[in-house]
Amino acid sequence: MTIRSIVTAAFCSLSLVATASEPADSTVSSWINKVKRLHVGGYGEAVFTRNFYSDRYQRYTDPASAANDGGHGRFDLPHVVIYLGYDFGKGWSMGSEIEFEHGGVESAFEIETEESGEYEKEIERGGEVALEQFWIQKTFMKQMNLKVGMQIVPIGATNAHHEPDQFFGVYRPEGENTIMPCTWHEVAVTLWGEAANWRYQLMFLPGLDSERFGNQGWIHDGSASPFEFKIANNYAVAARVDYRPVKPLRLSVSGYVGNSFRNTLYDTSNSRNEGIRGTVTIGSFDFAYNTGNFIARGFFDYGHLSDAAEISRFNISMSKNSTSKRQSVASDAIATGVEAGYDVFSLMGSKAVRNQRLYPFARYDYYNSMYKMETGSGLQWCNRQKISAGLNWYPIKQVMVKAEYSCRLLKNPYNNEPSVSIGVGYSGWFF
Repeated sequence: MTIRSIVTAAFCSLSLVATASEPADSTVSSWINKVKRLHVGGYGEAVFTRNFYSDRYQRYTDPASAANDGGHGRFDLPHVVIYLGYDFGKGWSMGSEIEFEHGGVESAFEIETEESGEYEKEIERGGEVALEQFWIQKTFMKQMNLKVGMQIVPIGATNAHHEPDQFFGVYRPEGENTIMPCTWHEVAVTLWGEAANWRYQLMFLPGLDSERFGNQGWIHDGSASPFEFKIANNYAVAARVDYRPVKPLRLSVSGYVGNSFRNTLYDTSNSRNEGIRGTVTIGSFDFAYNTGNFIARGFFDYGHLSDAAEISRFNISMSKNSTSKRQSVASDAIATGVEAGYDVFSLMGSKAVRNQRLYPFARYDYYNSMYKMETGSGLQWCNRQKISAGLNWYPIKQVMVKAEYSCRLLKNPYNNEPSVSIGVGYSGWFF
């Protein structure tokens, strides 16, 4: 008996049993219909990088001493993500996303034989495990959907399009990944919809925490919380609009406004802190042009933080045991980037590469997390440019192999930071 005949017989038997012993709505066809409502997918990346510059932490405070240091290599799993969603029917659905960053976290208790048999907790692997999305959605019509729960804040190009097949580099675009949370996710309420060539999102969410702002990353860590809950003394709104004037082209604008000071458990009642709001305002434009053979993408982000000098003073004065970076923070930050690539396999008539794609690409980024200061001057090494070039090969649609040379360009007296990276990834729905 062949495998096919065995499977056919099994399904026929299952159908007979279900029909005889279960209600009509529990037949095999009903079961299959329920399974079709289940959505399972994800994406992941594995990367090797060789950095041809010093990895010592003094390379910015004492660049001359680090100029002749050797390079260093890294193996990494930047992101491994599992999507799980279900359509309950009657307009109700749910979605979730579990993300393992840099291999996740591994810890264990061990008995130390050299220390009188004491139990010690060993950290065996760094990284993060996060529930990046979990939401319930009610769809009223195509033009209006209501989503509640943990979800992505769609500010900038990378937050809205962060899967590995949506950017050319081995790692996500560095500028947005530096000055803003990425991927930025919050428990929020979102109204969104589509009409003709337009798509909109309007989001109500908790404000950022200025206690966690810093010089190198501006507001990057402000969305995180060291507690089992997200403090919401302040609130914010975010919005995004996408427009497709023609099929290959997408034009998008997004913005965010919200106060960040006092969004903490730390006492801020001192009279010196009166009137401080720490309002974060971000404006962003991004685009994508994709004909299949030619792809170009770009973005421009500008952010402003009010009361930056007062927030810097407050953070620097905090206890060493606090979660603050205890650093100065800029009033303004900027990031911009553009990339383009062409599928050279589309120029070939060979059947061997008919269903494959190979994109040589080039990329340029500029970003500065201390673009403007309310008082004093920013750190010059936070003003960076980065040039990149490489290849993206898609042997099949869902799998990609990436190779990239990049060089981070810093002003004198700081040293440039060249590197070579190779990565493999996947992105798609399994079910």
